[in-house]
Amino acid sequence: MDIYDFITAVLKQDAVEIRAFFHSDAYINWHNTNEHFTVEEYIRANCEYPGNWTGEIEKIIQAQNMLVVATHVCSTDRKISCHCTSFIQLSNDKIACMDEYWGDDGDVPQWRKDKHIGTQIK
Repeated sequence: MDIYDFITAVLKQDAVEIRAFFHSDAYINWHNTNEHFTVEEYIRANCEYPGNWTGEIEKIIQAQNMLVVATHVCSTDRKISCHCTSFIQLSNDKIACMDEYWGDDGDVPQWRKDKHIGTQIK
């Protein structure tokens, strides 16, 4: 499976392309919101989400049939920016299950600024 093609299909909200990457009985978990989806529910949640999206893969780790992918996702108008970490279990080169953890990008909390700890990554 080409992970770059999968992420591109997700960002384009292309239901037909997305579906081709999954086994029909695959499932997807979004842990931040405690949601469990079938493939069709995941496609609806992704493709019916308002707006247009862009993004880029920042890191990929592969170990046997598991891919761990960190992706920066943002709206094309740059009003929304977040990061997603996906744990993708493959079987016969298709997704059998996927666990995703989403987080909104934001400013450093004031309490850490007050402590003068940390530096910017980029």
